[in-house]
Amino acid sequence: MTRLQVRDLMTRGVYAVNVTDDLETVSNLMDERNIRHAPVVNGDGCLIGLVTQRDLLRSNLKGHSGLPPEAERHARLQITAGEIMIQDVVSARPEQDIRDAARIMLDNKFGCLPVVEGNRLVGIVTESDFVRLLAAGD
Repeated sequence: MTRLQVRDLMTRGVYAVNVTDDLETVSNLMDERNIRHAPVVNGDGCLIGLVTQRDLLRSNLKGHSGLPPEAERHARLQITAGEIMIQDVVSARPEQDIRDAARIMLDNKFGCLPVVEGNRLVGIVTESDFVRLLAAGD
């Protein structure tokens, strides 16, 4: 029996953001693409962090609640992905067994694992990917 690897389950063509992107840009990307996790990459495509929906909510609530919409938007333009991103992100490798990736996610309560070759972002595996696999019955 062939064991599935992370490469068999991961989403390729990941929507990533740059460390200097403002929160308005990050929020719009996540809303438009209906994603909950945005890896942060440098100019070489290397993974340097991760921004989640929860990070965005936390940053929007911190000191900005009760502001008029235009003032909230202005505040989001002043904060960058690099300021709120999770650093030292745990990642997976494409050749890693998907059960190992699932254990890492469960043990740490992660919603995703960016997938890297070397330090370069090549994909992402999320909780939804595992649900989709189970629903397919494979």
